[in-house]
Amino acid sequence: MPLSTLFLDLNSYFASVEQQLQPHLRGKPVAVVPVDTDYTCCIAASYEAKRFGIKTGTGVREAKALCPELRVVVARTERYVEMHHTICAAVEACLPVQGVLSIDELFCRLGAREQNLEAGQALARRVKQAIYRQAGECLRCSIGLAPNRFLAKVASDMQKPDGLVALQEHELPQRLFALQLTDLPGIGPRMEARLRGQGVHSVEELCKRSEGEMERLWRGIVGRRWWHVLRGQEIYEAPTRRRSVGHQHVLPPELREPEQARGVLVRLLSKAAARARHLGCRAGGMAVWMRYVDGRVWNEQAGLGQCRNTLDMARAFADLWPRRFKGAPLMVGVTLYNLSPDRGVPEALFFEERKRERLARAVDGVNARHGANALYLAAMHSARDSAPARIAFSSIPDLTLNV
Repeated sequence: MPLSTLFLDLNSYFASVEQQLQPHLRGKPVAVVPVDTDYTCCIAASYEAKRFGIKTGTGVREAKALCPELRVVVARTERYVEMHHTICAAVEACLPVQGVLSIDELFCRLGAREQNLEAGQALARRVKQAIYRQAGECLRCSIGLAPNRFLAKVASDMQKPDGLVALQEHELPQRLFALQLTDLPGIGPRMEARLRGQGVHSVEELCKRSEGEMERLWRGIVGRRWWHVLRGQEIYEAPTRRRSVGHQHVLPPELREPEQARGVLVRLLSKAAARARHLGCRAGGMAVWMRYVDGRVWNEQAGLGQCRNTLDMARAFADLWPRRFKGAPLMVGVTLYNLSPDRGVPEALFFEERKRERLARAVDGVNARHGANALYLAAMHSARDSAPARIAFSSIPDLTLNV
């Protein structure tokens, strides 16, 4: 089976962008953080910082103790999104991008002329050069080539930074035996524990299991899919549909009071509602949660029918809020779930509901034109500048959506 997929993983992406945009940071240990406080964690670390044991999730105080020379930089969402689009354009100049999986990962399908080892590797080197020319010398990437997307991603993780690894069918699955179980996407700590409980302690032992045994290990048909992809076979992947949108925010010390936290929650709810409308969706339910300084967690849910206007969502939230625990809040979050497409849904029956939907669209339009929070709910006034746009690695903010 020929090579079919090129998988590209940008190395230490946020930190690399900062080093590219701020030359004085090049060659220095850099950590990117969501807010300027020692009481948060690193969301990215440069390779110079990683040598000190600093990684994503390391607390800032711990990171500074590990590396006193650490340069701490507050994340700049807009810059990372802009650079992401620059990199996608650079790749597109070499071959079409088939799918963007996150802010720092994408994959491409190889054409018939590029599916042999020599041609695939030459193409990968051209992609690296295109990124170097258009995005800058600090934006390094690791590229994996393989007969399917799963193995191409595995290959991209086998050599970092600036790697280029190809996995060919005749090498499989033996070439994978040196990996740890958790090096395979989809095997986390819990799945690793389950496999070990069934006598599977290495990738080699996993690959020696029969197709039927793999099905029993995964307790379903997913195990059979694993058996095939580990041997380089392509498996059809059904398209997925977004089921929820949500936001969360760690409260800075000045907002760790109930009424301040309430304002932040309304802000997060407004952002989620605007995103759902931007996606052309209605929400069937809402979940609200709050983690307290003492470790307790309050969470509530409310059904929304098929709602797309912020006012009705805010009213549902107002009904939930009195049920909260007493105490100092630390972190808050809102999720709108059971999303369904607007397409085919008739206009609201009652005039007042139609007015609220038109109002929501009007607010979205004003904010898109004049900037985030040009119009907003009064309940979030004290927190209107909190919870700025952040990047989850699995999603890329739309900068045209000012929320």
